[in-house]
Amino acid sequence: MNRYIKTQIDKRNRTYLKKSKATAQRRVSVTLLIFLLLFASHVSFGDWASFRGNPQLTGVADSELPENPQLLWTFQAGDMIESTAAVVDGTVYVGVLDGTLYALDAQTGEQKWTHQVEGAIKASPSVHNGVVYFGDGDGVFHAVDINTQETQWQFTTEGEIISSANVVDNRVLFGSYDGFLYCLNRENGELVWKLETEGYVHGTPGVWTQVSSDSGKADNFAIVTGCDSYLRVINIDDGTQTQRIDLGAYVGASPAISQDRVYCGTYGTEILGVALDTGEIAWRYRHPKRRFPFFASAALTEDSVIIGGRDKMVHALSQATGESLWTYTAKSRIESSAVIVGKRAFVGTTRGVFIALDITTGESVWEFATGSAIVASPSVSEGRIYIGTEDGILYCFGST
Repeated sequence: MNRYIKTQIDKRNRTYLKKSKATAQRRVSVTLLIFLLLFASHVSFGDWASFRGNPQLTGVADSELPENPQLLWTFQAGDMIESTAAVVDGTVYVGVLDGTLYALDAQTGEQKWTHQVEGAIKASPSVHNGVVYFGDGDGVFHAVDINTQETQWQFTTEGEIISSANVVDNRVLFGSYDGFLYCLNRENGELVWKLETEGYVHGTPGVWTQVSSDSGKADNFAIVTGCDSYLRVINIDDGTQTQRIDLGAYVGASPAISQDRVYCGTYGTEILGVALDTGEIAWRYRHPKRRFPFFASAALTEDSVIIGGRDKMVHALSQATGESLWTYTAKSRIESSAVIVGKRAFVGTTRGVFIALDITTGESVWEFATGSAIVASPSVSEGRIYIGTEDGILYCFGST
């Protein structure tokens, strides 16, 4: 074959192959885009399904807020709100002390339905696969079907339930004032196991996933910080306790978990960083002058621990060392657990002021006076933030 002709044929073949490859890539890109659009239409991003927003109880939102959040609506409940609202699929679920669970439209604040129980609801509701889980002051743990608004099942303990629920696969975990940590079958409410502690279980159990370096197998553990002054690590599969770490004082707060570390404040006026890999307390922080208990749970940024105390201050500490990064004086006790949204920490005070702090400097960058004490913690979903007050009002802030 003439060399010139062969060269031209080779050029055409190479051009054809390039065009074919480009066409195939475009088809793959278009197909992927269509898949992502279809996927996005069926998945809700930014839900706040439980007390601290995720099983590790870090209090970190995956939704952004406007720079200057505006009041969008309020809802007047029939009694005090002490718990955190759950927000899932455009519905806000919040319980109040008269035993009413409210389901509200997240956009308008209008009531969709209610569910009444006998005991006061101080536990924050948790929502999973169309069911709302919560305990009450009479020691009854409820599973309420969202579609029918009817009780799916109940489980009775021997003490008040203030601990919120954490859901792992087909298990639901919570604590009771009868001194037990409970693990129930999520589908039917049957007891899988229970672990006796030496005091009330007030806080919500967190979930820690440990991956074996040898086999690569992942095991889930419940982390509970209780009023018996111990941090306990329990295998969720069978309820066996694998660690018990003495914290030196009883704890009402829930643990915040990041990798192999747990952070919590105590009634012994300390904030602790606990190393799960060694089973030892890595560091202790105590303010040099103001010695008051910590009741709120910690929120975790990438490298800091942010927690409010009954010393009327918000503290930011280094996760690595426990060194103080900054403090903010709030002029009243803080029992509300902070939530991290972008570069800000939102927290309520017992003076009734809802504030946002810059997580780098600790400076106040936004605030709203509600006129009533705030002990509930915020929840964040789809560009909005929600907070309840002791006069029974649920507030919703966002962009107008």
